[in-house]
Amino acid sequence: MKVPALSRGAWLLGGLLWLVATAAGFALLARHALTPGETREAPSSWPSSAHPPRAEGRPTLVMLAHPRCPCTRASLGELSVLMEHARGQLDARVLFLQPEGTSSDWTQGPLWRAAAAIPGVTVLADMGGEQARGFGVATSGHSLFYDAAGRLRFSGGLTGARGHRGDNPGRDAVEALLREAGRVGGSSEHAVYGCALEEPPEARATNTP
Repeated sequence: MKVPALSRGAWLLGGLLWLVATAAGFALLARHALTPGETREAPSSWPSSAHPPRAEGRPTLVMLAHPRCPCTRASLGELSVLMEHARGQLDARVLFLQPEGTSSDWTQGPLWRAAAAIPGVTVLADMGGEQARGFGVATSGHSLFYDAAGRLRFSGGLTGARGHRGDNPGRDAVEALLREAGRVGGSSEHAVYGCALEEPPEARATNTP
């Protein structure tokens, strides 16, 4: 049976609109994945207010994280690779946000357990975001590398996009610093891809960024 010309035109128009909508959706997803979070200036030396204090004479990496940020799973994956490559040369801690008025159950979920499973990583709760403010961090997954003398050598993320694992400039920079242990130099930075650490009070109980 012959399909009327009008019907064929409608099918073609519908198909074209579907393709345009699909392309626009992928473009929005890609834009979101490649949009970095907010970064602030981190202390150039290990802050005295940080708890617990770092081990003298050893480099330390600190990652500030939101326990309900899906992007942070990739950051933890890259941290796991980094710690494997470090071969015991690096102390690392992940500080998970625990907003005021919430219980440990709010913080100690799947991401907490994933971080705790990484050899050489200490996982702690950041009560009220006090440690994040002390380190000048506003985005989940932001990592700070301080050398054995307590000097800031790297500030940024360990992924190349939101929720994406794989080789990237952030992890490469930290691994290069470990290989060059003892050398005095400046600090490097990399964009951070993750959710905002600040949690609106009304969303604390149920929100998943």
